[in-house]
Amino acid sequence: MDPRRRAPAPRLSRRGGRLLLAVPFALIVAVTVVDILSPPDVHLGPFLIAAPAVTASFAGPRMTAFVGAVAVLAESVVAITRASLTDLNHTYQIVALVLISIIATFFAHLRERDEIRVARLRSIAHAAQSVVLRPLPQRAGPLRIASVYLAAEEEAQMGGDLYAAARTPSGTRLLIGDARGKGLDAISEASLVLGAFRAMARREPDLPRLIGHLEAGVDSGEEPADLTDEADHTDEAFVTALVLDIPDHEPQVRLVNCGHPPPLLLRDGQVIPLDTAEPSPPLGLSDVLSSEVTVETFPFDVGDVLLLYTDGVVEARDRSRAFYPLSERLTSWAGDDPPTLLGRLRSDLEAHAGGHLDDDAALVAIERLAPDG
Repeated sequence: MDPRRRAPAPRLSRRGGRLLLAVPFALIVAVTVVDILSPPDVHLGPFLIAAPAVTASFAGPRMTAFVGAVAVLAESVVAITRASLTDLNHTYQIVALVLISIIATFFAHLRERDEIRVARLRSIAHAAQSVVLRPLPQRAGPLRIASVYLAAEEEAQMGGDLYAAARTPSGTRLLIGDARGKGLDAISEASLVLGAFRAMARREPDLPRLIGHLEAGVDSGEEPADLTDEADHTDEAFVTALVLDIPDHEPQVRLVNCGHPPPLLLRDGQVIPLDTAEPSPPLGLSDVLSSEVTVETFPFDVGDVLLLYTDGVVEARDRSRAFYPLSERLTSWAGDDPPTLLGRLRSDLEAHAGGHLDDDAALVAIERLAPDG
């Protein structure tokens, strides 16, 4: 989408718009009828001011002005019926109604302009996010893949969580990670790691060296530290990550865990955490927590499903502040294919969290199919 094009203002559904528009017109009719039938010393005309004021809260300036004009016409009918247009009391009411209608129309114009601006910014943000966090392929060699991203920020498509996949001559490589913090800083770190992975996943056959490229990607986004200050790493940018290498013709998965929650292997109704004996430090902290990158191998055969996730899943809380029991929930869904599994998991996770997550959550499910599948 071209960001220079005028983004449409958010619009109500046709049915919802009609129902809302019925409110000010019903108010005009009710006030007019009751005012005409009321005793001479009772004047309900001032209540007509509510019609354009209410309309300005959901409709555009043209409809607000139209409702205001109808309200002025209704007040004129009341004036002619009960006295005359030159009656001082009704004249003041009509003048006040005209002024309020003009003001309401102006505020409706401001609201619509702001909605157009927000819609344009949202469309640009969504386009940028879709470029940064590309959808994973549904098939990659003998693998069936499904993914879900749940952003904590309302209307956002991504935050600091990330995932990516790349085909290599011998198999498929996958990445899932979680950048420290929230907002634009986390998205920036996530985009750096994703860019480094996409650039090197196919070119670099050695997993430890690939981790080095990802590490360099995080470091490239850091601002130079003040050399006169003492070392303080509390504000260091880092990304926890899992990098997996799944060969096409070997029933195994090789992975490097950089401070990330371990993947879960679903096999024969069991949920098995793939805990690494020697996890590496998160990306961006290798200088602080020096450690060699260790590649560990686990069995991954036909029919097995791997679930990758970020800590936003297991740290989601319910009303009693209890964490989401991921492993327990997966036990009853262990036989599902990746799309079905993630569909159930997403619904259950959102229900557990009351419909709102405090942190971004990413889920990737990978199933190894038979060679002819």
